[in-house]
Amino acid sequence: MRGLTAHDILRLPVRVRGIQLGRPVDLLLHPTKPQALGVDVLCGDDRHRFLPLSAAKVGPDELEASSPLVLLDLRDDSFYRVEARPLSRLRGQPVDGGALQDIVLGADWAIEELVVEGDDGRRQVPLDGIVLPDGRRRPRRAPWLPRRRR
Repeated sequence: MRGLTAHDILRLPVRVRGIQLGRPVDLLLHPTKPQALGVDVLCGDDRHRFLPLSAAKVGPDELEASSPLVLLDLRDDSFYRVEARPLSRLRGQPVDGGALQDIVLGADWAIEELVVEGDDGRRQVPLDGIVLPDGRRRPRRAPWLPRRRR
């Protein structure tokens, strides 16, 4: 799995035992750690679901989910939608003298390198010491808290 880019993952259909369930549309990153959590999958019923990368296996022509039950509904107020950093929101953000284009993943889905485009072209730089932009979408209040009465 070493050296796999987000682009590599997002081009693969999501299948369970050869049956296509959907296609990845975004990679969701841990809110504070340099690590990928899973993919936002657009399923055949036009619903978005979260596939944890720990429950998937990357093959040459598919992202194989261990079971359809591991795909979680990805509602607007879900933890992964609110707290995770979608790679799509980070692309183009300034990083290390250029704009972030992609990430390179290693063991345990840790981000090892960044693909940055700058004046000197596209290059891969080690993550060492680089802090990724936040990119999270947070509501004004936590969705699980009751609304205050005035």
